[in-house]
Amino acid sequence: MKYLMLLSFITLCSCSHQKGLEEVAVVKKEDIIPVNYPTPKTIEEAINSPFRTPSFKERDIYRHPFDTLTFFGVKSSMKVLEITPGTGWYTEILAPFLSEKGQYVMAGNAANSPAPRSSHIAEWSIRHPEVAGKMLSSTFNPKDDPAALGAPSSMDMVLTFRNVHNWMAGGTQDAAFKAFFSVLKKGGILGVVEHRAPESWSDDPKAQKGYVKESEVINMAKKAGFKYLGKSAVNSNPLDTKDYSNGVWTLPPTYTLKDKDREKYQAIGESDRMTLKFSKP
Repeated sequence: MKYLMLLSFITLCSCSHQKGLEEVAVVKKEDIIPVNYPTPKTIEEAINSPFRTPSFKERDIYRHPFDTLTFFGVKSSMKVLEITPGTGWYTEILAPFLSEKGQYVMAGNAANSPAPRSSHIAEWSIRHPEVAGKMLSSTFNPKDDPAALGAPSSMDMVLTFRNVHNWMAGGTQDAAFKAFFSVLKKGGILGVVEHRAPESWSDDPKAQKGYVKESEVINMAKKAGFKYLGKSAVNSNPLDTKDYSNGVWTLPPTYTLKDKDREKYQAIGESDRMTLKFSKP
């Protein structure tokens, strides 16, 4: 693993935007002024802390970070690995919260991966060096180098938000869940949030519309050796009809159709999502 600050400067020079990764304004490195704030002692304090980007806070009504992290059982003393954190929406909550007693580890995609990238985490790291200096980074490359994720039995918790459909598109879902199982300690927790497809849908092995059946995700985890502990309805959205020709990316925050019917999709909100919890026996 590498300290995140080493990764940050690389990311600043190699970012790109692709479908599925919401845009965040790029800031020049020289315009970033380092600043620090008191370490949040609770999840609630972390959610309300000034470490967070204001536009990220606006999405709390859709992503329900307090209820989600409470359901997963995140504690300040844990070593938590987040898989491909995108623009760092949860990074800004978890990294400060875990910085004093635990540790936040982010697993980024391999350098040759076509997956979306963002410079925002790098910029945030420069702005908050005391927190970023305690963060670690690893590589998420389950098919070709699963060991790059971390040492076996080294993590208390693995979290992944809206990523399973990407693994299905690349055919790496089985390898991904096996890698999570390996890196977790005995009794460790895997938390999964994913766009939810109706169970009545025909099988879609590549998850082309971005939605995945809840039963499929549960089976993936069980196949890797996990025990299913239960689910929460906290990220459910009954307004999501899931019948969009452009898939889940039609909805916020991506808005693939740009301004076309934007008010309609804004009224629906972000996607209907499963929130599942597993443990390593």
